[in-house]
Amino acid sequence: MKIVSGNSNIPLAQEISNYLKVPLLKATIKKFPDKEIFVEIQENVRGEDVFVIQSTSFPANDHLMELLVTIDALKRGSAKRIAAIMPYYGYARQDRKSGPRTPISAKLIANLISTAGADRALMVDLHAGQIQGFFDIPTDNLFAAPVFIEDIKTKFDCNETIIVSPDVGGVVRARAIAKRLDCDLAIIDKRREKASVSEVMNIIGEVKNKNCILIDDICDTAGTLSNAAKALKSKGAKSVYAYITHGVLSNPAIERIEKSPIDKMIITDSIVARDDVKKCNKILQLSIAHLIGEAIGRITDNRSVSSLFA
Repeated sequence: MKIVSGNSNIPLAQEISNYLKVPLLKATIKKFPDKEIFVEIQENVRGEDVFVIQSTSFPANDHLMELLVTIDALKRGSAKRIAAIMPYYGYARQDRKSGPRTPISAKLIANLISTAGADRALMVDLHAGQIQGFFDIPTDNLFAAPVFIEDIKTKFDCNETIIVSPDVGGVVRARAIAKRLDCDLAIIDKRREKASVSEVMNIIGEVKNKNCILIDDICDTAGTLSNAAKALKSKGAKSVYAYITHGVLSNPAIERIEKSPIDKMIITDSIVARDDVKKCNKILQLSIAHLIGEAIGRITDNRSVSSLFA
């Protein structure tokens, strides 16, 4: 087994490497003066299983090209099997035609990864489960839920806690966690007038005097979560916490979170935290390195990955 990291999230790749006790492959991944991506693998990979760890987060296009060029370099270096490990799968929100003459970019990215030479793909908390079907190669979708559940159990009394889905689309994800914790479930009915702008309309469920835990896969501009937290507090919620897998946190997310009634937001390290994210007192980060590392080990040994979440 060999592990190579792109430039998108080197700290996470190093943690995965430490968990598996496999050193990161020596490689040069850089840009020419005209910003073209150049990759050189500096160790022999012939006949090896190679795992490329690369989140396609901001700048998404640069990190995507790094992934594709790295896969091609490994393929031409006669690697036996190449797995694209994408803790955060960019373009996932473009998973269907949103209007006439619009793309399904999540499918396009899947095609590019397969064409580049990947034999397998692995992601964490895909925005939409059907994206697995966009790939023509074996694809694993890991869930951050076990990491969240372990943390929630140490911090909250489940009898005084309710899991909240910030919209109808996230009900399945929130219900799964509520079931594992034996907590009640609430749903926020939200109407989105246009992209990145949301309006909370109604709360389904009793949240008064409860510790409310919002569960979602992506937080981009934090508009939805801020509005959800305000609505929950207006209905008598004792506290509001948010557990988010992918902290994209584009502007003005940090400012909104700091001004919102959210007590704490817990994100994973699927996307490397910027300095302003690290400085925000309301944001904590949990590691998913052991989750991804365990999945990689099971893939290498041809053992079940799905049993991780049984």
